Amino acid sequence: MSDTAVYLGPTLARSTAQSCLDATYLPPIKRGDLAMLPYEIQVVGIIDGVFHQSLAVSPKEIIALLDRGVRVYGASSIGALRAAETHMYGMIGVGEIFAMYRDRVIDADDEVAVAYEPVTDRAVSEPLVNIRSVLRLAVTQGIISGQEASEIISTMKGIYYPSRSYELVGRMCPALGPFLKAARYDQKRDDAMLLLRTMAGRRTELPISAS
Repeated sequence: MSDTAVYLGPTLARSTAQSCLDATYLPPIKRGDLAMLPYEIQVVGIIDGVFHQSLAVSPKEIIALLDRGVRVYGASSIGALRAAETHMYGMIGVGEIFAMYRDRVIDADDEVAVAYEPVTDRAVSEPLVNIRSVLRLAVTQGIISGQEASEIISTMKGIYYPSRSYELVGRMCPALGPFLKAARYDQKRDDAMLLLRTMAGRRTELPISAS
């Protein structure tokens, strides 16, 4: 077994992940999983995790792993959320979504939540963080105003996460239709790729002790 484990689900295809980092890839993390890791695992990457199907991994579980000297990274989804909560204890957060949680630009768990098919890990809804990124780009390009983007985000926040989609955004604002078809920016995927590349580049470093 590799000394590196990564919890991955709908954010990134496993074949793509393996091309970035040779590791043991595990299903989305849930409460209790970290305690079951073999002692040989010295580096952990957390990308995807469960929110509603089972209890979510807790900050306390991550801190316990850090105290053992295990290097723990997080990005994209629940990994970004937990890294924002525990980076002061040594967890390493990576990417834009982590920074948004750390800086309190966003704070709700369901910003990164998606509905997905458990057998194929195919996402069947769009996370709000991705919608935010696309709307920010649309504002920059002058397609919609900042006020219109804020109103769309406000409406989407009130919609249960499995029902969020770019199609729904397009119906709310028809002017965005052609843009959405051409610019479905995936911030979660980009952050996951950055996480894996960061982990690959730091394999030779010693674990960071908690401060």
